[in-house]
Amino acid sequence: MSTDTTTAEQSPTSGRPDPTHEKPTGSRTNAAMWFAILGGVILAILLVFILQNLDRVTIEFLGWNGRVPVGVALLLAAVAGGLIVAIAAGARILQLRRRATGWKR
Repeated sequence: MSTDTTTAEQSPTSGRPDPTHEKPTGSRTNAAMWFAILGGVILAILLVFILQNLDRVTIEFLGWNGRVPVGVALLLAAVAGGLIVAIAAGARILQLRRRATGWKR
C-alpha cells in the first residue's frame, strides 16, 4: 500500500492541480451554437414586430421619399445606427492597434 498523499487531481511533481483532470470549459463550437440560437430568437422577435406594424408611413431623406411599413422603417433606422456605431468602433480599434504596435501612417 502506498503512502503517497497526492490525490488523483494533483500533479505529483508540482502539487498543483493537473489540467487533464479539470472540468472542461465551453468551446468555440458551443459558443457559436448559443449565438446562433440567440440570433434566431432575435430574428423571430423582429419578424413579429414588423408583422404587427404594417401601417405605411411616408419617409423623406435627402430628397428621396417613399412609403414603407413602420416596422421596416424602424428596422432600417436601427441598422443605420448599428453601422454608425460599428464604424466608430472600428476606427477606435484601429487607433488602439496603431498605438500598441507603434505603426506609423
